[in-house]
Parts: sequence; structure tokens; C-alpha cells
Amino acid sequence: MTRGGREKEQDDPERKCIASGESQPKPGLIRFCVGPDGQLVPDIAGKLPGRGIYVSADRDLIDKAVKKNLFTRAARQPVKLPDGLADLVEQLLLRRVVDLISMARKAGDAVMGYEKVKDWLVKGTAATLIQASDGSERGKTKLHPPEGARGFIGVLTAGEMGLAFGRERAIHAALAAGGLRTRVVEEAARLAGLRVQAGGQVGGETAMKDTKNA
Repeated sequence: MTRGGREKEQDDPERKCIASGESQPKPGLIRFCVGPDGQLVPDIAGKLPGRGIYVSADRDLIDKAVKKNLFTRAARQPVKLPDGLADLVEQLLLRRVVDLISMARKAGDAVMGYEKVKDWLVKGTAATLIQASDGSERGKTKLHPPEGARGFIGVLTAGEMGLAFGRERAIHAALAAGGLRTRVVEEAARLAGLRVQAGGQVGGETAMKDTKNA
């Protein structure tokens, strides 16, 4: 498994992380590029022109690359770094995950709410279960994710999940199989690498009681 939390796939092209020195598939890395003004830009979608500089989707490694001036070394030119680079990458990844789930919802490939998610799980429609990191543990244990490495996402808060569904909050959601699901899982794995705490736990305290319509 890559540092970004994603299962390694042999077909993925690999790139070397400038902080760890390890090579891994591109989906588990964050691509950066240097703009014409020398400013370092996180290329979350991996589509900006220019030579890419790669760091694993890992907060500690991004911080290491900043502290040891590894971006300048890799770019072979002076590089201006934005303040709070790891925080910026986290924000951009969060926006991407929320947007992708929203797209899946509009396509009919995502639902939220305990009863709807339970129905999808029972029928085998759900390929991935999403549960809020700050939802009640008792409520979340009532639903079991589908089998497989990509069956569960638990990196989003209830408020962040709510953004994807046009609600104030959401605790339970599910994704059907398909292209968007793969992209959501990959981006959520990268986001987890920016949010993981000591012991492998994703941050977030229980902030609400579990409800049947969330």
C-alpha cells in the first residue's frame, strides 16, 4: 500500500517522491509544478503544464520537503513556497473529494441517509460506504462496508459530507460502482494522508448524535 493509503496497482505509472526517495504509483502522490513567476503550485488534478515534482500524499513528507528546501533542489531553480503548503494541499484535496461526490450524486451514483445507504448495502448496489469521522461510533457500527480494499471512506466530517449533498451535515453515504467511485476513493486516500494522526487515526471528534436521516 502507498503512503497515501492507496493500494498499489501495477498498471499505474510510478514517480519518485522527493522527500522519501521512494517510487510509487502517481495516484498516491501529489504533483507540484513551478509557475513562470517561480511560485510552487500544487497540481492536484495533475494536468498543469511543465515538469512535475512529486511528494507522497503524506503531511509529514510535504513538511519535510519544505523544511529541507527539497522543492528548490528538485526544480533546480529558486522556488517560492506558499505559506502552510500542507494545509493548502489538504484544502484542495478536500474540495476535490466533495466535488466528485457531488458529481456522483447528480449522476445517481451516490446516496446519503441511514435508510437509503442500508438499502443499497443490502441490495449490493453500494460499492463504497462513506461515514463521517465525527459521527457517533455506535451509529456507524450498524452499517458494514462492502468487502474489498475500496469499500470504506472515513476521512470526511459530517459537515464536509453535507456539502456534497446540499445538506448541513451527513453521516452515512454510499457510492455505486463506476468511474467516479474510483476517483473519489483515490482522492479520499490522498486526503487521508494529509489528515492522518499518530496511530493511524483520522482526526475528528464525535460532534453529533447519529440520526436515521443523515
